[in-house]
Amino acid sequence: MSNANTDLKLSNIWNVTCLDRNGNVKWHEEKKNLITTEGLNHILNTEFHEGTAVTTWFIGLKGTGTPDAGDELGSHSSWSELSGYTGNRQPWQEDVASSGSMTNSTVTAFPITADATVAGAFLASAATGTSGTLYGVVDFSSTRAVSNGDTLNVTVTINATSS
Repeated sequence: MSNANTDLKLSNIWNVTCLDRNGNVKWHEEKKNLITTEGLNHILNTEFHEGTAVTTWFIGLKGTGTPDAGDELGSHSSWSELSGYTGNRQPWQEDVASSGSMTNSTVTAFPITADATVAGAFLASAATGTSGTLYGVVDFSSTRAVSNGDTLNVTVTINATSS
C-alpha cells in the first residue's frame, strides 16, 4: 500500500482573441486564472454539503486592477467590471467533462461597443449584478485596448487532475 499523497488540482485556461471590425486578429492572450475562495467553497458545498449547482455560468470582462483570492462577486474592491459590450455577461456554454477537462467548444463572443481597456475576465454564476458566486478571475499579462466594433472571443477550459 502506498503512502503517497493524492491532491486534487484545478486549473483554468483562458484563451481570449480580439478581432477588429474586419475580423483581423489584434491580440491574443492565453493565461491561467485565480480560483477565488468563494469559488472553491462553492465546489466543496455543491459536491459534499447539499449545495445547489449552478446551471449556467457567465463570463464577464474585467477592467484594470488586481484580483485577489478573497474576491467575491459582491465585493472586489481592487478591480472593476468592464461594461462596454453588447448585452450582459455572456453564458459559458460548457461541454460535458471528458478526461478531467471541460471547455466551451462554442466560442463566447463579446461585441465591443465602446473604446476601453480590458485587463482580464471572470467566471460568475449571475448574468448581471453582484449576487451570486465569483468562481475565478484571470488577469491578462498586460492591459489590452479594445475599440468600438471589435469582438472578443473567449474560451475557458477547466482542468481537474489528481497527482
